Order: sequence, then C-alpha cells, then structure tokens
Amino acid sequence: MPSQLEQLKTLSTVVADTGDIDAINRFRPEDATTNPSLILKAVTSGKYDQVVQTTLENVRNNSLTMDMAVEEACDRLIVAMGSLILQNIPGRVSTEVTARLSFDTDASIDKARKLTELYETGGITRDRILIKLAATWEGIRAAEQLEKEGINCNLTLIFSQTQAIACAEAGVFLISPFVGRILDWYRKANPGTSYLPASEPGVKSVQNIYRYFREHLYPTIVMGASFRNKGEILALAGCDRLTISPELMAELSASHDRVDAVLSPSGKTSERPEPMSEARFRWLLNEDAMATEKLAEGIRNFEADQRKLEKLIREKL
Repeated sequence: MPSQLEQLKTLSTVVADTGDIDAINRFRPEDATTNPSLILKAVTSGKYDQVVQTTLENVRNNSLTMDMAVEEACDRLIVAMGSLILQNIPGRVSTEVTARLSFDTDASIDKARKLTELYETGGITRDRILIKLAATWEGIRAAEQLEKEGINCNLTLIFSQTQAIACAEAGVFLISPFVGRILDWYRKANPGTSYLPASEPGVKSVQNIYRYFREHLYPTIVMGASFRNKGEILALAGCDRLTISPELMAELSASHDRVDAVLSPSGKTSERPEPMSEARFRWLLNEDAMATEKLAEGIRNFEADQRKLEKLIREKL
C-alpha cells in the first residue's frame, strides 16, 4: 500500500508548510505556504545566502534611507524566496503581508499590490501566488478588495467560525484555520485533560468550518494548518487542502497504514445568512476568548520574527 502521505494526496491537496527547498523536493507537495517565521528560519539556515546577497545588492543600488532600504529588501527577499519555491512546485506559494499591518486595510492593500508587482516583474503571474493576511476585520476587508483585482488571498490565523464565515462572505480564495494552536489553548486552560486527535477542539473547528462552507455553497477553500501530530491531519483527510510541516510529512511518508476520507460534501445545502456586520464580527470574536487570545498572540509572534528578519537585513546592509 502507498505511504499515508501519498494516500492523503488523493484525498486533499497537500501543501508544504516550509520555506525549505530540500524538504519541498523530497515530499513533492502541490503548493507551499510561508510566513515570517519560516522565511527567517530558511534565511538563517545558510542555504540561501546567495539569494540574500543578490537581493541586498539590488537594494544597495537604489538611493534609499536605511529604513526604506530594509523594508524594500525584506519585500524583495520574501518574493525571491517565494519565486525559488515556485521553481520546485506545480502550484501556488503563499506570501505574507507583514503582521504589523493587520489593522490597516489600506496599507495591507498597498503592500499586497507591491508584492504582486514584484512577482510579476520577475515573470511570475498572479495565478501562482496567494497573498496572506491575518483574519482581522481589516485584513478581511483588504482581501475583499484584492480579490476584486484578481489578487487571490490566503486568510491566516483563523481560530473561529466567525472569522471563517466573514472571509467566505468577502469572497476570499482560501482560509487557513489553525488546529494545533487551538489545542495549545485548551490544554493550557484545562490542565491534565487529554484529547484524542479526532476529538481535538482544533480538529472539530476545521470540520465544522468545512461542512458549513459546503452546506452554504461557499467556494472558499479550507486549508487546515498548524498541526501538532499526524493524527490531526488524518482526522481531516478530505479537507480541501492541508498545509503540513516537513517533520509531519516525514511521519506520514514512513507509514503505510490505510487513510480514509473523513470529510466530504454531504450534499445538503442551506440558504446563506445575511452578511455579517462589523459590529457583529467584533462582538462574536470578543465573546470567544480562545480566538481573541490566539489571534493577538499569532500577530505578535509573526511581527517578532519580522523584526528579527529586518534586524538581520539591516546588519547586512
């Protein structure tokens, strides 16, 4: 029997949750997704020094202040890494708008357009990229506008059905609901409680979102993310897409146990509700302590790694 990873690929689109080209070539996913943490890890690995050096040389040739040069270099570097990844996958790469813009719709739109233009200047068409934005109200509104311009988006840091529904109503191409980080919160809130993968709150959250989208005929793609163990992944087999770390892809590759589909459209359909207002979105998110805390924490953590990347670039410039 084929490995669990190969079986999974027949049920869900497998996406590499890494910027490591070696891992991508080893496991041959359809797509890849990155974030500031993964780009920082790749850049500091020493494997991509030439990419970094070339990027910095291009920036040095421009008459920019140091702050402007650092920002320009970071933009060019994440696009250069994304372009390199695209040489090794058949599908799309996700590239993230810096987390510090998560509450600024206009600035998020401008940055997304800039990243898209950099890709297009390098000969990469927009149908091969996804712009990642945090699923704040402002991020969702930015994605709504970008989708109208033909710039597809990946809304990340999804911890609640409220966020997911707002994204679907905005016509977002893809969302990334997080599994493992939800589990982290529940473990901290309920010390000593054990959860089987199939019954974990993060797994249940993604299952509920998937079923809601299919029942209400939203075309938005659901991509489970942030996995802590392979059991969570197998409990979501059949989900539209699953973004998986190299470590967990290795575990799936090493096993040849049977993989069965857990998720599939039921065929049941329901009329869509009235679109969610900003006030209702903010109230429902406020009422969900886990989602509120994990969204804020995720934005802070991505921004912390963005600052580390900027510090590294500043020193090299």
